[in-house]
This record gives sequence, C-alpha cells and structure tokens, in this order.
Amino acid sequence: MEQTSGKKSEAIHSDTTQQFNRSIGLISNFSLGFTYLSPLTAVYSLFALAVTLAGPPAIWWIPIVACGQLLVALVFGEVASQYPITGGLYPWARRLWGKKYAWIAAWIYLWALVVTITSVAEYTATFVGSLFGFEISPGNMLITSVVLLLMMMAINMSGTKNLARVARIGFWCEIVSVIALGIYLLIFHRAQPFSVVFDSMGVIAKDGSYQPAFMAAALIGLFMFFGFEACGNVAEEVENPSRKIPVAMILSIVFGAISALISILGYLLASPNLMNIVNGKIADPIPAILNEALGETGATVFIIIAVIAMLSCILSLQAALSRLIFSFSRDQMLPGSAWMSKLSKNSVPDNAMIVSCLLPVLICVWVYFQPDNLARITAFAVIGIYISFQMVVLAALRQRLKGWKPAGEWSVGGWGMLVNVLALAYGLCGIWLLAQPAESSDFIDRWTVLVGLSVVVISGLVYMALARPFGRSNAPENDAIEHAKRLNAGQSL
Repeated sequence: MEQTSGKKSEAIHSDTTQQFNRSIGLISNFSLGFTYLSPLTAVYSLFALAVTLAGPPAIWWIPIVACGQLLVALVFGEVASQYPITGGLYPWARRLWGKKYAWIAAWIYLWALVVTITSVAEYTATFVGSLFGFEISPGNMLITSVVLLLMMMAINMSGTKNLARVARIGFWCEIVSVIALGIYLLIFHRAQPFSVVFDSMGVIAKDGSYQPAFMAAALIGLFMFFGFEACGNVAEEVENPSRKIPVAMILSIVFGAISALISILGYLLASPNLMNIVNGKIADPIPAILNEALGETGATVFIIIAVIAMLSCILSLQAALSRLIFSFSRDQMLPGSAWMSKLSKNSVPDNAMIVSCLLPVLICVWVYFQPDNLARITAFAVIGIYISFQMVVLAALRQRLKGWKPAGEWSVGGWGMLVNVLALAYGLCGIWLLAQPAESSDFIDRWTVLVGLSVVVISGLVYMALARPFGRSNAPENDAIEHAKRLNAGQSL
C-alpha cells in the first residue's frame, strides 16, 4: 500500500491487497479528534462529581491537563508525521521500539478504549433517559446503551464519508452546546462572581487539607484530554496525513480546552444554588441549571444537541477502536485476525467494527450488575490509555537518545528532546493520580482501577507467552532512525 505526502513517498505497510479511501480532509480529521475528545461528554458526565469533590476550583484541571497533553500531542505529531499508518499507537510503538513492546501497548490501549466506549454510552444513556422521561434504572441503562452502540456501529459501517459527516455534525453540536451555551450563561444568567473559581466552598479532605480533595477531582481533566490520537488512527484515510494529522491533534486539544473552560465556567457562575451542588444536594445539576436559565423547552433543546454530540463521540471512539483492531489483526496479532483484517466494499473494517461494538456491550452487562462502579471503570479506562500513551512517549525518547531526528513533514525541531522529557514526566504524574485508591473498605472496590489494569496486563502477557502473536508478522519494527534516513534521502520504505 503506497501513500504520497508532499515530496516524500513511503510504503506504509506490506499489505497491498486492501486499501482505504483517502476521503478525510483536515477539518474532518480535526472534527474526528475533537468529537472523540468531546469536552461536552466530560463536562456533562463529570461536572457534578468534580465540583462535589473539590468545589469550583476543580475547573483548573482543564488548563493543567490540556497543557500536559499538548506536550504528548507534540510527540505524537512527530511520530505520526513520520509514520502516518492506520492504528496509531500500535504501529508507532512497533516502529519506535519493537513487536513485543507494541503488542502489550496496543493490548492495554484496546481494552481501555473498550471501557471508554462503555463509559460514554452509559453516560449518554442517562441523558437519553432524562430526555424521554424514563427511569434511570440499571435495566433501562443497559437497554439504552446497547441500542446506542448498535446505532453508531451501523453508521460507522456505512462508510468513511458518513463517519466524517457525522463527526462534523458532532463538532457543531459541541460548539453550540458547549461554547455558545457557556457564553450565553455567562452574559445573561451569571449568579456568581468570577472569583468563585478560587473558592473551595468549605470542601476539605479527611486530613483537613484541601490538596487531596483537589487531586481527587483530576478525573474531569484526565478523562477529557485524550482522543486527539484518533486523528492518527485513521491515517490511511486522511489526505496528506504527514502534514495534517499533527495539526488536527493540536487543534483538538486547544479547542477542547477553550470549550471546556467556557462551559464549566458558565455552569458554575450561572448556578444560583452552587453550594447545594458542592454539597451533593443537587445530584444532576446541569439539567437543573439549564431549566433555571432556559426554561423547560430551551433545556430540552440543548439536551437533544448534547445527546447528538455524545453519540458522535461514541461513533469516533468505535472508529478508532476498529482501526486499532484492524491494524493489530493485519499483523496477525489477535485470535481471528484473518476475519478482523478484512475491509468491506465501503473500505471499512466491518468485522473489526462488530468486535468494537460487542466488547463494550459485554462491559455494559457487567455495569448492569455493578452500577456503582461506573466512575471507577471510567478511571480504569483513562489509566489504561495514559499508560499506552506513555509507552509511545517513552519509546520516542529512547529513539531520540539513540540519535533519532523525526523526518516527517511536521516537526517541533530542536525542542523535540525537551518536549519529549516533559511529556513523559506529565504522563507519569497523571498515571499516579489515576492509580489512587477509592474510599472504600472493600479491597477490590478500593483498588478497582489497579485490579482491572493488572488483569488486562497479566492476561496480555500470558497470551503473549503462550501464543507468541508478535512473531506472526514481518512488518517493520524498531526502525525509526533508519527510516528517517531513508525519508531524508527521498527513498521509499
């Protein structure tokens, strides 16, 4: 399979029998990353939890995490520019380190994406229930989540052009329901002073200090600022990917941060009963704030827009997971690889898409029996993604120390080493925050995040040892320096 980008041409994979259609431009690629990142989903899902844990200053996690993840995106941008290959993290890790390293990185990322899709579907189901007025019971949540997952799978399987169209629709729904609504609330319905973002409103941790409470609210930022990597997951479907993918990643984070800050600030300052939200007396504050500011009809309209944006997020997540599974299977790394590595007549990995839908359905069934663990499995999803991200960041740093100078058409130049080191330091801090135990006397419940992560890692290592899937493909590995030299010399892979 050949791809041409500007002056440089490279054969990106040994499989020449199947090719994606390059129908995704910069705006659609950015929209895909932005709707996957989905500031609306994070704000609507975790606003109440974050404010209850840390009060209004929880908003500061948005710029903190955005800056950290921007460093990661700069590293990814250089890697993606040199290796614009479908699957993102898996082929990047393979080319930067090796096949075994890439296998475990992608295995962790795969399961983290599965749980992320589950989390978003479950959170979306609560808004669908609020919209149609049915009880938010575990049974109704399960049925609604499964229906939503199947609907998005059908759209994804209809073709990349429809994926791009829905991503753009989701983008504008995000803009309207996050930025426009936030500005409207700030201008016409402000009930609190701007200084409230520095007021913890009496929230303190058990030890009497505020710092642990603030740290506990980190999830609202950490959950939001991934998804930009989806811009690279569909690299072989993007026009001029070496230049456009890094730009789309950066735009996703910048616009995501601006959107989230305006949205959260709008809800905080427009709430006349903010203390009741902090105290947990208002369990579902966003609909209450919208009803107060817009009336019942206006609130309903914005909830509809929000649901559309959340569905677009599910769509983007499914697309990213299916491309990862396809890329993994194309290198014969999973059971059933021959089946999952096929493309449909619409140039979509349909079989991988089916798996991308069914796995979250299974997790939804588990949530049906353990509904109180939704927040903790969300944290598991985020820590898994952070670990996968940092495995790529670490691999890139390893290559830099060996003399690698990224040779894609997009680069940060001489700042690369510093950015790489800072990105790794930030990622390790994020992982530490996500690994903190929950407040529970039950061991499994207290350590759900690390227990889940351990199960995924151990199962992956056992499968690696027994089946040795990493040895089934002769796709290139650990060739960053050599490939950069070839690109600089104008040679193909």
